[in-house]
Amino acid sequence: MNFKEQFILFDGAMGTQLQARGLPVGENPEYFNLSHPEIVRSIHKDYVDAGVNVITTNTFQANRTKVKQEDLPSLISSAIAHAKDAGASLVAYDMGPIGQLLRPAGTLSFDEAYNIFKEQVLLAEQNGANLVLIETMSDLLEVKAAILAVKENTKLPIFATMSYQADARTFMGCDPLTATLTLQSLNVDAIGVNCSLGPVELSPIVDTILEYAKVPVMVQANAGLPEIINGETYYSITVEEYVQAVGHMVQKGVQIVGGCCGTTPEFTKGLRAFLDTQKVVKTSPRDVSAVTSGLKTVIINEDLTLIGERINPTGKRRLKEALRNKDLSYILQEGLAQAENGADILDVNVGLPEIDEAQMMVRVLEELQAILANPLQIDSSSVQAIEEGARHYNGCPLINSVNGKQESLDTILPIVKKYGGVVLGLCLDEEGIPKTARGRLEIAQKILLEAKKYEIEKSSVLIDPLVLTASAQQDQVNVTLETLRLLKDELGVRTVVGLSNVSFGLPNRELLNATFLAQAVGAGLNVPILNPLNRSIMETVRALKVLLAQDRDSVKYIEQEALSEKAITDAEQEVFSNRKTIQKANAEDGVLDLKEIVIKGRKELAANQVEKLLILKTPLDIVDEFLIPALNEVGGKFERGELFLPQLMQTAQTVKNAQEVLKKHLESSNEENSTNRGKIILATVAGDIHDIGKNIVKMILENYGFQIFDLGKDVSSEQLVEAIQEHDTPLVGLSALMTTTVKNMKKSIEDVREAGLNVKFFVGGAVLNEEYREFVGAEYYARDALESVKIAQNFFAENL
Repeated sequence: MNFKEQFILFDGAMGTQLQARGLPVGENPEYFNLSHPEIVRSIHKDYVDAGVNVITTNTFQANRTKVKQEDLPSLISSAIAHAKDAGASLVAYDMGPIGQLLRPAGTLSFDEAYNIFKEQVLLAEQNGANLVLIETMSDLLEVKAAILAVKENTKLPIFATMSYQADARTFMGCDPLTATLTLQSLNVDAIGVNCSLGPVELSPIVDTILEYAKVPVMVQANAGLPEIINGETYYSITVEEYVQAVGHMVQKGVQIVGGCCGTTPEFTKGLRAFLDTQKVVKTSPRDVSAVTSGLKTVIINEDLTLIGERINPTGKRRLKEALRNKDLSYILQEGLAQAENGADILDVNVGLPEIDEAQMMVRVLEELQAILANPLQIDSSSVQAIEEGARHYNGCPLINSVNGKQESLDTILPIVKKYGGVVLGLCLDEEGIPKTARGRLEIAQKILLEAKKYEIEKSSVLIDPLVLTASAQQDQVNVTLETLRLLKDELGVRTVVGLSNVSFGLPNRELLNATFLAQAVGAGLNVPILNPLNRSIMETVRALKVLLAQDRDSVKYIEQEALSEKAITDAEQEVFSNRKTIQKANAEDGVLDLKEIVIKGRKELAANQVEKLLILKTPLDIVDEFLIPALNEVGGKFERGELFLPQLMQTAQTVKNAQEVLKKHLESSNEENSTNRGKIILATVAGDIHDIGKNIVKMILENYGFQIFDLGKDVSSEQLVEAIQEHDTPLVGLSALMTTTVKNMKKSIEDVREAGLNVKFFVGGAVLNEEYREFVGAEYYARDALESVKIAQNFFAENL
């Protein structure tokens, strides 16, 4: 089947169909492939009869974290056989998320995730699957691991879909623009969205995907949002409404459709009838130069895009020492400072001959991405370091660099093609750096032609004409400027230069750098690599943005200039003073900086600062004066959409590290733990084996000083009653991810009431809402972890 020239109709929901035909609540659906093959085949057959092109296997959770590893071969082979036996024209191996958070938000490594996916796809291809559907994903890094597992071990096409919430971001904070640009750079065959929302709610998300997608777009929406009627869960949308809403997307250019939760063969039949009356709509996606992280996209256009240069050991003694000692604290501080001062992208160069550069590159990228949303530039002369960095990076990086030497082109461009991203091309070749602008232009042309052979588009190549020092090669400064003009006028490529090279060896370097920046921008420069902590340079940047109409109405310029010279001087003095006192390990420094450490997620600094604070403060003072205010500030940013779950988790881990020190202090001094705010039980209800959300709630509640008794997942009402009696907890939090286990939540609450226990309940989970809260009989509904904190705080304030 030619994926790009005709509609493809996938089937609809499997889980809700299995439940309707007897799947017990809590039983893993994949085992029905073995125990009830006739039911699985009959569901597939109904979808085949409804007119699908592709049947999806019953393998959403068929990974070693959810089923026994020794059962994988039989579960996967039987699942594919059932789809074929039902008459499927094409069989898509269905691969969902692993169910654990990847580092840095969780503990699962990228390589472990890769191996979990690899096991599945090898079996899928061996047993005759025609393609792999990677679906219901929220973490771009996890999708990347899955994509690479498929590409490196099979020849199967890949369709990849993310699951978005009502705020148009995934659970992990990824937006549809970032997902689209990242996934298509990884050379998948189709991208899109599934689950979570109905087709009406998904429509604006799909619009964004269609605006940028250069591969077919896929939509598998839920049958609206679930409702409770007479104690049963129903999906609200009719077949006609679903087809109409999906039809609008098809008429905008969506090419692959199907259904997710709540849809049935009747929905599929309606889609088939509609598609048979339509023709594929050709889209005109935007072609952009863009780099991404897991949370953010930076589009490189005519506006100035700034790359921070400071994470580079060349000429930096402290950074060299940090790299040798594997102490990332200094590196993270440099990254944060540059981001806070206006850098859009951060350069990362960890090249020292005495360290394992590839290993260090992976580690630094991971740690920086834990605390920053900014995209990163992987900068190295080591091919291994570039490849390992590109492989483990979350998003589309900027890769620095390739040049006109054939050896460089043959080694770097395949890495860019495989892992995605934008590559920086340097205007030098085997003969060195040409002395003329035309000579440099010819090298740029060669790089673009070689990139085209790998199907790397011009928009994914930036060109650096190279800046030589005015002190030694003064006449070459104008050559660089002339090359910038040629690159813009004749090739139409985006350009990059490293500013600080021009002033090397001369006094008053700031003046030379700022002046050259203005000249270079006038010649067509798009992306300067600079020091964003340099006041003179950033003042020049702000002025240029006003004069080039990039700072509309001069808003940012005026805001900055409104600060008095005295205020600026005072701020600089305070930063200097704080740095000095940190170096002296003064206890007063901890008083000044612990809150900031928590807000910025600097987990490696927390324990040491708390130790210093304990010289002056009690544990309760530290919690009330520093940890709680910091958590509240981060929580406010989270609620406003200024930061997302990965950063929230980083903050939570930072507080946890601080609390470990407080706990040890209390134990060693035999002091009463006055930081305990109240006891809470948490549990995922019977029949539900999903606990990521509950675990996040646990960590955040513990941050705020609550004592948590975590009963785990698939917890029976009997276990819950016993735990409440044992721990004498007045507040219980229950979690459920699946609509089918909401009934078990209701039963658990009823059984606790019948046992005569006076407790209050708050409930949460992906399917929960106020209507479900009322249905199950809970007092409170927590839409997220921070809402759980508010519930707990208010409850114990009123009941203690």
